[in-house]
Amino acid sequence: MTKPITDNPQFYLTAPSPCPYLPDQEERKVFTHLVGERATFLNDILTHGGFRRSQNIAYRPACDNCRACTSVRVLVDDFDYTRSLRRIRNAGRIYVGKEGPPTPSTEQYELFRRYLGTRHSDGGMADMRLLDYALMIEDTHVDTILLEYRRRAEDRPDLPEEDRGDGPLVAAALTDVLSDGLSMVYSFFEPEMSHFSFGTYLILDHIERARKMGLPYVYLGYWVPGSKKMEYKTRFQPQERLGPQGWMPTQRR
Repeated sequence: MTKPITDNPQFYLTAPSPCPYLPDQEERKVFTHLVGERATFLNDILTHGGFRRSQNIAYRPACDNCRACTSVRVLVDDFDYTRSLRRIRNAGRIYVGKEGPPTPSTEQYELFRRYLGTRHSDGGMADMRLLDYALMIEDTHVDTILLEYRRRAEDRPDLPEEDRGDGPLVAAALTDVLSDGLSMVYSFFEPEMSHFSFGTYLILDHIERARKMGLPYVYLGYWVPGSKKMEYKTRFQPQERLGPQGWMPTQRR
């Protein structure tokens, strides 16, 4: 009997294109489709091997002359709050994140457009329209959640904690739930709130959520030495990075 194609995923290689992280470099990616009943299992296995997910595609760098991209995951139980991270966590208590299914909305898209226009106006996602955004959120065959963050309504102690968010949407995070952790697929936030480190807060919130769920890791995607865009990921210690010998702990900072 022939097994379904999802039991034997096919891998493909992209053509070279300019690297978005390092100058004068080209990137290539190897990718496969995440579809069918085994998609969640396959996403788990591939994430452990350094892949990332975008819609129903799992990919990882396969560059000809560079191995800079390094998968990073935070060790939840041993996570060390520095003074500055503790300050961000405490300041973020005025916000509430509510977990829901990966369902797109116009409110999310408007925030997404403001975020891109301010933070990534020259990036590859800058031309995404509402339909593109909807596909990014809901085109998934794996265990995925969407977190929406709003300001806490202090005058509603009668409501459960996650239902106490009030007012407009200020941040959102698309997150995969793996067997051993949370994998942050994509997040965005209100760019006008420059006084608050929302990107850092979202990672801290995921670390606390993983802790409550009994999951040992939060996967942050790729860290690229020498890329200023990726430098922030080194703040979250202790962490492990994927190398030729598997996942290895980094030196505590």
